[in-house]
Amino acid sequence: MFRSALHQSRRAAARSARFASTSAKQQTLKERLSELIPVEMENVKAARAEHGKKSFGPVVVDQLYGGMRGLPALIWEGSVLDAEEGIRFRGKTIPECQELLPKAPGGQEPLPEGLFWLLVTGEVPTQEQVTALSKDWAARAAIPEFVQELIDRCPPTLHPMSQFSLAVTALNHDSAFAKAYQEGISKKDYWGPTFEDSMDLIAKLPNIAGRIYRNVYGQGKLPAINPDKDYSWNLANLLGFGESQEFVELMRLYITIHSDHEGGNVSAHTGKLVGSALSDPFLSFGASLNGLAGPLHGLANQEVLIWLRKMQSKIGENASDEAVKEYVWSTLKGGQVVPGYGHAVLRKTDPRYMAQREFALKHLPEDPLFKLVGQVYNIVPEILLAAGKAKNPWPNVDAHSGVLLTHYGLTQMQFYTVLFGVSRAFGVAAQLIWDRALGAPLERPKSYSTNAIKQMFKDKTA
Repeated sequence: MFRSALHQSRRAAARSARFASTSAKQQTLKERLSELIPVEMENVKAARAEHGKKSFGPVVVDQLYGGMRGLPALIWEGSVLDAEEGIRFRGKTIPECQELLPKAPGGQEPLPEGLFWLLVTGEVPTQEQVTALSKDWAARAAIPEFVQELIDRCPPTLHPMSQFSLAVTALNHDSAFAKAYQEGISKKDYWGPTFEDSMDLIAKLPNIAGRIYRNVYGQGKLPAINPDKDYSWNLANLLGFGESQEFVELMRLYITIHSDHEGGNVSAHTGKLVGSALSDPFLSFGASLNGLAGPLHGLANQEVLIWLRKMQSKIGENASDEAVKEYVWSTLKGGQVVPGYGHAVLRKTDPRYMAQREFALKHLPEDPLFKLVGQVYNIVPEILLAAGKAKNPWPNVDAHSGVLLTHYGLTQMQFYTVLFGVSRAFGVAAQLIWDRALGAPLERPKSYSTNAIKQMFKDKTA
């Protein structure tokens, strides 16, 4: 009976979304979220009641030593990664998001505002809702004067990601959640100030990123946020690329496809973990950025670009397929990997790679580096399979993004991870809101020493 009532409730919510009136279309994200939270609380309650005591995958000792790879241990609502199909955002593939999500006037790529709405609600927003979200973020975009000074006082030799993390953490000074918690807010209301902080966080990231970029690379005074433009246009303009419509479109695509990739990657899991201690979204996402800055997570696109340029310098532009094959083999025989190929989960070409490839085919088909990327795409998988070097010989998202950024003049590779960070805030923030709404507990997995593992199996065989 309870489940029947739940199904009726969810069908009613679906009908409401499909047949919304003009007034409902003007509903804000927070208003819609406040309606969805009690429905989702019942959904989680029902799922736990029916499945809570069931086993969910075996755990072997190698998983403990292997970084918990593949261990089912987290709930992450925004996206699920399928080994064969790739990422789905709230059940929708990247091509579906490109088709369904609202676009800017004259634009062809989805607006990240729409993707955030989808991550938070599971619903495709209207054009009016996305426009309102753009304006809301523009209104929240200013960063405190002391944070501006903090960034300006950083030496240009301090890595952009260190500056980014520093500035985001400092935004904690004005956290709505931290203030509400100190004042004794009820647990059931945690989601409200978490939502406000998350909206402020996302809104302020372009100003922070733009200020860092211009300070480090000498691009001059930072322009003002344009309240009549979308998030990606403002980010591009702050970086000094607002005049290039193609670069703006690239930013719309880039943020959308980099926004979320399940909850087990380092930046996503770190944000969720730190947030579980009731650290506010600024502290939580600052921690995410520190994980993203690691060479094994956010720096892969730089390594791809370096490898491609080294190849170009050795074999020249417009080299033959044979020359590319020889270079790839020399890389492998030298004990190195081919950067941008393989993935911890995926067992096919990353759909995020394909989305960027399609963008390049449309806008820069004759770019020499893109042509080389295309050659590598046609050659490397077969070689990796022959060499037995990879379970997944196909390209991932990092195999392409650096080439696109370079084409439009953003050549400073150390800054690329900052753009990744701006994007990843969307997925982390959406999950933090839901974690507080659903009362997610403090994360506290059990750990063992090597001697304890040995003793455990010794006792079993005794």
